[in-house]
Amino acid sequence: MSDIAEEQPEHPGLTIGISGPARRTLAHRLLSFALRLQGARTHTIRPGSKVDVTLLDGLVLSGGTHVHPSRYGQQPAVTANYDPRRDETDFHLLSQAENLGIPVLGVCRGAQLINIFRGGSLCQNVTPLRKQTRHRPLLLPLQTVRLVQGSRLIEVMKEPVIGANRIHSQSIKRLGRHLRVVAVDKDRFVQAIENTTGQWLMGIQWHPEYLLYHGGHRRIFRHFIQAAEERKLARLEKPSP
Repeated sequence: MSDIAEEQPEHPGLTIGISGPARRTLAHRLLSFALRLQGARTHTIRPGSKVDVTLLDGLVLSGGTHVHPSRYGQQPAVTANYDPRRDETDFHLLSQAENLGIPVLGVCRGAQLINIFRGGSLCQNVTPLRKQTRHRPLLLPLQTVRLVQGSRLIEVMKEPVIGANRIHSQSIKRLGRHLRVVAVDKDRFVQAIENTTGQWLMGIQWHPEYLLYHGGHRRIFRHFIQAAEERKLARLEKPSP
């Protein structure tokens, strides 16, 4: 990781909100670390927090508990932990970010929540559906992911096939509005989504915050920060009415 320090921008000053659980987890801390490596300040957003989204330059929706299936018209089909208060908070944040054009990066649960927010649905348990891969947690980048040509993600990763980790047990099923699939695994389960219109928005099903020793996964955060900086500069340069 000797080259990580060299990646920090010359003009820091961005504030990125990270929405997460009531208690900060290792993944949440690593997300904050990944963003601070790019020169940004981070602000923790817990379930129920009242946040002035206009003060944020970007929003990250982190992983964690499952989104309650009632959000996409289903009843719980698996035993899982749910946090309705967090669901409500994240939906509110996404709505405000969309209205303001603030860049959004969703990680694991965050990617799934973006899809649900846009009217999509989830497969609540992918385990019995796997044919080409075994369903087991993988913290190391041992999952093969294929990226879609012409996507923003492939420009970031610079490779058509990458290694990623896998901690999730759910997957995007019906795709939400104005989204496109930009990465799949060997079983064709969705691994990443992007916006097709409007703001910079990307959902990653794996956890790049655990893979910061890999340049490609660090570039996901760099690209997100660049989008936040471009939006901020455009607003500052916009003439007053």
